[in-house]
Amino acid sequence: MSQKDASGSGAARAPWWRSIGPALITACVVFGPGSLVISANVGATYRFELLWLLALAGLLMGAFMTMSARAGVTAGATHFSTIAREIGRPFAALLGAVLCLTCAAFQFSNNLAIALAVGAFAPEGYVLPVQLAAMAAINVVLVVFLFKAQHIFKSIEGIMKVMVGVVLISFLINLFVARPDWMAVVRGLVPRRPEGLSLGIPQIVAGAIQDPLVLIASLVGTTFSVAGAFFQGNLVREKGWGKEDYDRGIGDSIAGVGVLTLVSMMIMITAATVIAGKPADNIATLAITLQPLLGVTAFVVFCVGLIPVALNPFLINAMIGGTALADGFGLPGKLSDFWPRVFTVCLLLTGFAMAAVGLWNRIPPVNLMVFGQAMTVIGNPIMAGTILWLANRESIMGERRNKVVSNLLGAVGMIVVLLLALRMVWFLYLRLSL
Repeated sequence: MSQKDASGSGAARAPWWRSIGPALITACVVFGPGSLVISANVGATYRFELLWLLALAGLLMGAFMTMSARAGVTAGATHFSTIAREIGRPFAALLGAVLCLTCAAFQFSNNLAIALAVGAFAPEGYVLPVQLAAMAAINVVLVVFLFKAQHIFKSIEGIMKVMVGVVLISFLINLFVARPDWMAVVRGLVPRRPEGLSLGIPQIVAGAIQDPLVLIASLVGTTFSVAGAFFQGNLVREKGWGKEDYDRGIGDSIAGVGVLTLVSMMIMITAATVIAGKPADNIATLAITLQPLLGVTAFVVFCVGLIPVALNPFLINAMIGGTALADGFGLPGKLSDFWPRVFTVCLLLTGFAMAAVGLWNRIPPVNLMVFGQAMTVIGNPIMAGTILWLANRESIMGERRNKVVSNLLGAVGMIVVLLLALRMVWFLYLRLSL
């Protein structure tokens, strides 16, 4: 064995850009079509006035992703294995099921996003068949890839780096073409409540549920994805990082969240500048609305950026859910293992079936998407609490336990996810009451 291999310093001296990977995958999962539509809607509705809320959600996501990565690297095992050892397999299985169901809700939205994109350009009278065919086709292609690929993590990691580069460049070009009021952008980072924004809870009015904060809750819930943060513990293990990679895990988390928040901000600022007060309720409408304002070239660049946004989370999200379920139940828990692949196929089929039923019953896709995104918050409290517990557990972290700042951000994050979960439970109660 060479001295370089024995010390592990060769990996430590690798260029910084080669160490970015796990958090970038998480960012690609979190920033999907639903996040794009929601960020554009918030910008079009409130202009720059809620940029501070997006920044806060990004900060909380960064805090929990960093805690999760630190715990995964220090423990030398996935969170599910660590929890099974420290608490017991039943609780690990419960967390695996919760994370899997959360991913199923995201997968529901991912299928709807594809349906929305192709439906806007389908011939009149053939919208539903075209939507169903498009969703079915992409799911079939992904299932084939799933069982053909030999080294899934490495393949996905390389693809994601290219895709993220395309997204960043495309939306950055459009941002500068839009020429926003940068002073207004800076003022938008100062916390304040936009005029006309009600802070009420969901309630039944004239036989229908009105939720004045559904857009705001969706923005926070999709940016501050506790499920994505929790699975960071698995992804750093997929990367093969150990205790010597502690600092690398922190840097990777910061880079991933930075990408997620930056892209969301670019979309919000562009929408606030170009289509303020206009509807941006699906990807196709958003792109078409921007065309005459940004120009043909910028419009093409924008559409190029939409392709990876739509495709990035589709397979990875399902794989996270499938792998979490397998790992939680004590089965081999790497992305390339047999059972994670099988459960991933089940999740792909579930997301497709849920979206197909909603479309078949002619429920407006945008309403379904926002509902699906909001549903992802219900399981967040138990996952957020577990991340905090792991990051403060002396038997796991030793001297690397959370410090005061991390725990303060953790406490704020817990309050946020609890409030979002309670709002969603109340919304479901009202829905069942109708």
